[in-house]
Amino acid sequence: MKIEAQQRAAKRRKTIQRTSIVVVVAIVIIVSAALLFRGKSTPTTTTTLAAGATTTTTTAAASTTTTAPVHFVPVASPSPAGTFGKAPTVIVPAGNPPTTPELSDLIVGNGQPAKIGQKLTVQYVLATYSTRKVIQSSWTAKPFTFTLGAGQVITGWDEGLIGMRVGGRRELILPPSLGYHATSPGAGIAANDTLVFVIDLLKVS
Repeated sequence: MKIEAQQRAAKRRKTIQRTSIVVVVAIVIIVSAALLFRGKSTPTTTTTLAAGATTTTTTAAASTTTTAPVHFVPVASPSPAGTFGKAPTVIVPAGNPPTTPELSDLIVGNGQPAKIGQKLTVQYVLATYSTRKVIQSSWTAKPFTFTLGAGQVITGWDEGLIGMRVGGRRELILPPSLGYHATSPGAGIAANDTLVFVIDLLKVS
């Protein structure tokens, strides 16, 4: 009986040992699998654009282009001031076209100043350096209305009419970069032409 008890005790010890080994092996397998899975997982990262960084999207309305304000100098040889409300006389200055945009108020208005996003109603006359004469005039048709800064007109207008007051007359001389660039949009305007505008501001809304 004593021998049998010893045998049973020995068997229990072996069973416990085997169970312990199985448990240890299982733990090792689980831990190894967890480490392996963790090593293969893709970490989640957050990217923050630094201040001043720009992004490009395929949606034009979502992109923003920031440019320096256009610097104008006074018109070297301005056209006659004339009378507000009557078609002006536009004189294209002699000599080569200027490379710097020019701006002068021939008549200073006393009404509301034009701001970005507002609707402007104007009368205008356009002459070009290539023809040295007037090629367009809204005075022969009707006043022209557009939204300032919305890209509905050439850059020279979007930049050159800011701050102009209702009742005023302004002359703009615009190099190709602020006009039609290397494109000829119609008769009288050559590729890379310099434009001479005299503009009356009738209304701001």
